[in-house]
Amino acid sequence: MRTKWMQVAILVVGLAALASAAAYAQTDVAASLYGTFTGTSTGNGTTQSPSNAAGGLLEVRHITKPWFGYEGTYSINRANQKFSSLTYPPAACPSGVITCGGLTTTPVSANAHEVTGDWVMSMKVRNLRPFALAGGGILFDAPSSGQATATSIISPCNYLCNAVLLTTTTISTSTTTKPVFVYGGGVDWGLLPHIGLRLQYRGNLYKAPNLTAFYTSTGAFTHTAEPMIGVYFRF
Repeated sequence: MRTKWMQVAILVVGLAALASAAAYAQTDVAASLYGTFTGTSTGNGTTQSPSNAAGGLLEVRHITKPWFGYEGTYSINRANQKFSSLTYPPAACPSGVITCGGLTTTPVSANAHEVTGDWVMSMKVRNLRPFALAGGGILFDAPSSGQATATSIISPCNYLCNAVLLTTTTISTSTTTKPVFVYGGGVDWGLLPHIGLRLQYRGNLYKAPNLTAFYTSTGAFTHTAEPMIGVYFRF
């Protein structure tokens, strides 16, 4: 009889624990708009200047405990890049003649697609749920076209460096795939029982993409800041 009561007690405790876990478990989907702000990177004779742009983020988040959960995300934004490098006179200059260099620049129109999996730490305080996150994933930078135009401005051999040659070259582009580390934080603000606002900041750390073999990759780590605002629906 004693064994039977112990089994019943264990069963009751187990059911209570499951009920408690189910009460805390939450799943939500969210959609956000954000801006991207990325710094210039330099390396291997190449300077890479990404443009600031806008994008969108989709999230599926599951909170398994009062303070712990995980999420999967997909985001897309414009990720235009401007590559530039110093150029030199096309031929050797005669001895004693001033040699003047120039600059080659290439704008590449592209889109960035990012897929990540993140750990989420959060805590509910009334109708607010502040959270922090960290994770990683894959970043795909896909040029809008298979070609781009490289423009070179060169001052050839002369004494005053005032003669300028302007040349253009069509170059090929290609998609790059890079691992990305993601971190961030924010707050969910409940407006209705299942709907609210999500205000967050996400930072991405990755190697600068090399979208064309015409330039040597900078090989530098770069950072993209993404402040965003969105709406979530909690099941």
